[in-house]
Amino acid sequence: MRIAPFALLLVVLALAACGGSNKQAQQTCPTQGRSVSIPSLDPAKTYTVNVRTNLGAFALALDVKDSPCTSSSFASLVRKGFFDGTLFHRIVPGFVIQGGDPTGTGRGGPGYTVVDVPPRDARYTRGVVAMAKTSSEPPGTSGSQFFVVTAADSGLAPDYALLGKVTKGLDVVERIGRLGNALGRPTRKVTVLQMTVSP
Repeated sequence: MRIAPFALLLVVLALAACGGSNKQAQQTCPTQGRSVSIPSLDPAKTYTVNVRTNLGAFALALDVKDSPCTSSSFASLVRKGFFDGTLFHRIVPGFVIQGGDPTGTGRGGPGYTVVDVPPRDARYTRGVVAMAKTSSEPPGTSGSQFFVVTAADSGLAPDYALLGKVTKGLDVVERIGRLGNALGRPTRKVTVLQMTVSP
């Protein structure tokens, strides 16, 4: 009769340990600004973000290895529908297309930032997706604004957190990249209709 309560206690302790393990798997990245909980992505998995715009779709593979916090934050925002309805507010032909600002002004974001300092040998070449930041912010700082490089080599210094690389629909990105003027202003409205992430 005394064994049953003891066995029950072991089961309870085992379940508690499992719960602790799940919490550990959901480690969060430190943020600046608004305090948010960002579940970490599994580095053993490959995550793809599908971007559907009014001019076609493209996909990018997230760089979880080089930018665990940036990619986790971005995926979390995608899953919340944060980017749906946003614009590519900056388009510089032969350089980059930039989006991810909910205000469309180039000054908006999610209310917080994370930091993943990019490798010193990071290169921003055609199809690379990275996070935009202000000149006063430390290297690797990211909120929600991202850019896709349309130049063969942008020549940018390794200051921008690497988000990933376009794996499908680069022709769509390049088509969007032609719809801007020398000042980076879009000559046509380009809207993100929906973003999804898998798995």
